[in-house]
Amino acid sequence: MQSLTSKIYKNTFTETFEGDETGNLTPRQTPGVLYSKALPSPVAAPRLLAWSDELATTLGVQKPETPEDVAVLAGNYVTPTMHPYAACYAGHQFGHWAGQLGDGRAITLGEWEAPDKRLWEFQLKGAGPTPYSRRADGRAVLRSSLREYLMSEAMHYLGVPTTRALSLVATGDQVMRDMFYDGRPEYEPGAIVMRVAPSFLRFGNFEMLAARQETEHLKQLVDWTISRFYPHIQGENKVLQWFQEVVDRTATLIVEWQRVGFVHGVMNTDNMSILGLTIDYGPFSFVDEYDLNFTPNTTDLPGRRYAFGKQASIAYWNLGCLANALVPLFDGTEELVKAIESFSDTYWERYYLMLASKLGLDHVRPEDIPMFDQLEKFLDTVKPDMTIFFQELIDLAEATEPIAPLAHFSRSFYREPDPVERNILQEFIESYRQRFASNTCSKEESLARMRETSPRFIPRNYLLHQAIEDLQKGDSKLFDRLQEAIKEPYSNKFDEFFLKRPDWASNKAGCSMLSCSS
Repeated sequence: MQSLTSKIYKNTFTETFEGDETGNLTPRQTPGVLYSKALPSPVAAPRLLAWSDELATTLGVQKPETPEDVAVLAGNYVTPTMHPYAACYAGHQFGHWAGQLGDGRAITLGEWEAPDKRLWEFQLKGAGPTPYSRRADGRAVLRSSLREYLMSEAMHYLGVPTTRALSLVATGDQVMRDMFYDGRPEYEPGAIVMRVAPSFLRFGNFEMLAARQETEHLKQLVDWTISRFYPHIQGENKVLQWFQEVVDRTATLIVEWQRVGFVHGVMNTDNMSILGLTIDYGPFSFVDEYDLNFTPNTTDLPGRRYAFGKQASIAYWNLGCLANALVPLFDGTEELVKAIESFSDTYWERYYLMLASKLGLDHVRPEDIPMFDQLEKFLDTVKPDMTIFFQELIDLAEATEPIAPLAHFSRSFYREPDPVERNILQEFIESYRQRFASNTCSKEESLARMRETSPRFIPRNYLLHQAIEDLQKGDSKLFDRLQEAIKEPYSNKFDEFFLKRPDWASNKAGCSMLSCSS
């Protein structure tokens, strides 16, 4: 285990690519470079609020024991071997080309080499302005930082590909935010998250170089990305093979989101990881009631571009944007188009496999698809609590005596189903019972699959909101409890949280809807 201050950091990205080394933080366009040097801005009184012991053990990082260690996590101290920078990238936001964006409130300090020799980028979110902050201050508030810290780690334990969070630090500064962009800004306590990932490269890094017609830089970035993160891909056709794997990883990622009921909320191309990770936690949410049209992002209204049921189609659209950026590296577009078009088959194949696991089926049979459709019709019509419904389905499958479906699932209902909806449920249950009985695997194997794919605990927005409010009052009990619960989402050890969203949270700011500043 090594301390944050004594570690010799690596800086392969800044040593490989051209950057603006002036350290000038004035917002501006930065053509010809892939990053700009950006030193974090000091904060008043850094205080460690949370530390991921498990992640630290994996990385070989010693828990902060000195003020200097905490200062690293707050951006108040940069060690001699760090080379802090903000990456330059572009993106399509809500379907429209936004041009240069870049790390506006994220600063990568350097790369940490773990005991297994893997390199991890250490990045501070909320550490002050960069050349890409535009009109913003580069800071983050406790509200959004606590949400990102908990959700990054929660998604890891849920088994969803994600960036990680090593620490959460209170800054002692007040930050002004207009939470819903409605002209009512307020001061909120500031905080900084240390984010960790093999890379924070996103689709937008490649889009930026293509848009500026910096083809040599584009080729260099693609080659470096393949050699560094996809070393198994070799040969003359490696760029196409790499893109195909990005397509496959992205399809898998979206299936995993749908499995646990996660809604990203702002799937712009600059928020899409080139490694197939969940990246940039902002106005995210889990679905409470199952609603394909649900979006947690106020900025996404009224069109609901990034709604729960649209995430696969948006991922497909975003991959098209990435493919367009790669066109200069190909003689034609036929192979790229073919790779993109494979997304649909890959997604649905893996989606049906996922559903089969949630239902405890041995495998997917062609005749299962109508039953899947029947289930989803009921879910999207009645809109039961998704997490509770699938837990009750496990109990139904485990039962040895007949159970009346309506009464059995009533705990998951936010409203009473009407007669037509009851019939839909009854028809599904009858089909399901017959299909479950025909499994070629044992009942124990079926139940194990169901328990492994349907979480019993999810960090619901209202729980996060309560934890934020309590922490701002000096009470960390709920926050501490949630930190434990996220580590065992498939167990029943935290059943005090196995509840539907309460009525008071349905329309409360920060619980039902959030903004891009959340």
